Amino acid sequence: MMNNQSSLIEVAQVGRLVGLKGELKLHLHCDFPEQFQKGSKFSTQKNETLEIHSYNAKSGLISFVGYQNREAASKLVNTFLLTTHENSAKECHLQEGEFFWFDMMGSRIIDDEKCLGIVEEIERIAATDYLVVSTDDTLVQSGMVKSFYIPYIDRYIVSFDVEKKEIHTKDCLGILENS
Repeated sequence: MMNNQSSLIEVAQVGRLVGLKGELKLHLHCDFPEQFQKGSKFSTQKNETLEIHSYNAKSGLISFVGYQNREAASKLVNTFLLTTHENSAKECHLQEGEFFWFDMMGSRIIDDEKCLGIVEEIERIAATDYLVVSTDDTLVQSGMVKSFYIPYIDRYIVSFDVEKKEIHTKDCLGILENS
């Protein structure tokens, strides 16, 4: 089903066993718990496919088809659940002005018509998402740091053009200069 590891994104990690029926604690690494429904399938880091038998969003407990007893389920502890960009786009419904992290990866940071760098990664620290930006080579050669963080908040983010892969920002040159 999903076998190209490089095109997969991590959406959750299976945690400890809970109870005797093979239920496991699920730690979400995404903003879309609605994709975890009975019958949904996810790939793992071992290139296996797991199908959800049950998921309780309130308790955060999940069980998988074929792993409904404690002994079998114990083999899944610390397993990462992965899905494709296509499945995410199909299963997860964005609100106006929301974007997938994977759409932003590789985007250019444009601040006052100047390219500051490229989004290499996105990290969530507490309740705020941060763009991890690899600084443009010309700026690095002029003495700037090789990478810096931009908080993804209205104070700094003006707009994102998904087609052009450009994130327009304000006051981020100051963040770079002070990094």
